Amino acid sequence: MTAESDSTPPEAGAPPTGDAATDITEDAVRLALRKVKDPELNLNIVDLGLIYNVSVDEANKVIIDMSLTSPGCPAGPQIMHDAENTVQAMPGVGKVVVNLVWEPFWTPERIEPKVRAYMGI
Repeated sequence: MTAESDSTPPEAGAPPTGDAATDITEDAVRLALRKVKDPELNLNIVDLGLIYNVSVDEANKVIIDMSLTSPGCPAGPQIMHDAENTVQAMPGVGKVVVNLVWEPFWTPERIEPKVRAYMGI
């Protein structure tokens, strides 16, 4: 760890310890969630804009608020299960809670702009 990392502002809760196994951050969770893909679109759920909020408490409990592309999404249970398992596999993570939310309702405008351009939308 370099001295520069000491100038990085800590996440909400406890300050970083310098131990990657215990310093679970929102950014680290979002990075891990990039491994989870919507099987129908073959795009990761972060770029699709399905992840609305990630929070990590002092006990490294991770709470994820996410949506799906539609309420009837047939892959919804699989996507949510994959998201939970992916984050739970991160070293140092405590409990993982995935909340399915519908507000605001997902629209294609939530897709990462570069991905939208690639998709032609």
